[in-house]
Amino acid sequence: MSKIVDLGQPSEFWEYFERITKIPRCSEHEEKVRTYIMEEAGRLGFEREMDNAGNLVVRVPSNIKQKQKVVLQCHMDMVCEKNEGIIHDFNSEPLKLKIVKIKNEIWVSADGTTLGADNGVGICYLLTIMKKIHNREFDFGSLAFDLLFTVDEETGLRGAFEIDENLLDGNYLINLDAEDEDAVTIGCAGGRVSFFHIRNDTFELKKEKNLIPIKIFVSGLLGGHSGVDIHLGRGNALKLIGQILWKLNKEFDVKLNSITGGNRTNAIPREANAIIFIDETDFSKLKEYIKELVLNIKVIFDGIEPSLKVSIERVKSYENAEIFTKPIQDRILDILYNIPNGALSMHPQIKDLVFTSSNLAAIKTGKEKIEIKISQRSLSKYFKITIWEKIKSLFELIGLEVEIIINSDYPGWTPDFNSKILSLTRDAYKELYKKEIEAKAIHAGLECGILKKKFPNMEMISIGPKNVGAHSPDERLSVQSVEKIWNFLISLLRKLC
Repeated sequence: MSKIVDLGQPSEFWEYFERITKIPRCSEHEEKVRTYIMEEAGRLGFEREMDNAGNLVVRVPSNIKQKQKVVLQCHMDMVCEKNEGIIHDFNSEPLKLKIVKIKNEIWVSADGTTLGADNGVGICYLLTIMKKIHNREFDFGSLAFDLLFTVDEETGLRGAFEIDENLLDGNYLINLDAEDEDAVTIGCAGGRVSFFHIRNDTFELKKEKNLIPIKIFVSGLLGGHSGVDIHLGRGNALKLIGQILWKLNKEFDVKLNSITGGNRTNAIPREANAIIFIDETDFSKLKEYIKELVLNIKVIFDGIEPSLKVSIERVKSYENAEIFTKPIQDRILDILYNIPNGALSMHPQIKDLVFTSSNLAAIKTGKEKIEIKISQRSLSKYFKITIWEKIKSLFELIGLEVEIIINSDYPGWTPDFNSKILSLTRDAYKELYKKEIEAKAIHAGLECGILKKKFPNMEMISIGPKNVGAHSPDERLSVQSVEKIWNFLISLLRKLC
């Protein structure tokens, strides 16, 4: 199959999916996709309402006197990530879609960038439901819908936090942001995202003939979602480059110019680079030392990170000769080397579920300020705060002058194994696919945690098709799974009638 629109059922889903991949919708820039949804809803004759945060609700009334209402919910924004060397402007250029076959399964992905199936699939399911109800293909009797499209989920769940509580009401909420076709999510971790702004102290390096600039570049890592993939043992580019620089700083007379890497707080950094100045006579020795380091480092990633690469090259033309003072250099490298990262504990009762984690997400060094972005997740508010306190104490112990900004702090979602909607979900899935659906909690954050706090009387679940590699350019969406979850969703809605 060569065309996205020919991939399968429902055909409207794939038409909408191709359309929204041409509309910019990076986090905090959802205006154009929201306008498209509003115009499409208006064309189909449905009432629309937007709150001050930018969240949008499309109201789909029942054909008879309303008895109950279901909220179907997704977020409009996507993580905009691309591979090093890929030239792509997410604010103006459409994604370059491609269809791939892996082990007899058909997938859709994007060339060198994230696909935005997280949460483009939710948008397209809701648009398809609108269209089919308008065309009288569906009749859900006494069931009415509020179709909720939220903003800025990926960088802090702002839409859910700031939602007008008068914007919607309902008996049930079905979130369409899950990524496992054989499971229903009924709980999630809470999280905190913090920015650490450290006062830098630099000076201009004197023009000495024997000092040369060297670039160290960590690349080829898989990256992934800092909640969903944090337990897989994947490399964090910032931790790796921090480890290499810390050891170089002990063995050589290294002068640090910059460290850059990572972007999104909910993505595991795939790439990072640093510029250092060293004595020219040490270059060959330094290259051999790093080569030996990398051989040792790769042992722990055997079978996990097959494309991990660390390159060392002499920079031929580099005008910025600002370097860190030795105390700042030593302390920053101590932070990067020692800061907790990855899955820190597992749930004591639920198999394979991460309980608490931390993600060293991004670093950007400037002449006057160094910015480090870090996120924590936990099924427990206490342990979420505890790991944050440990990181804060680490900065204090080494005496850095730092301003800490808590960018977001969101609650978890406590599982309810006795809800009516879960019971109906189990029934609908078993009738369709002749097997039990798994009910689970996840380590990633979902808007359900916040929405449950604001609308405590709503029973909630989260479902979605199989989407692999979210938040990285390796993201791909299973075509077969789209139809499977569509049929499941419609069956569940009929039961809710």
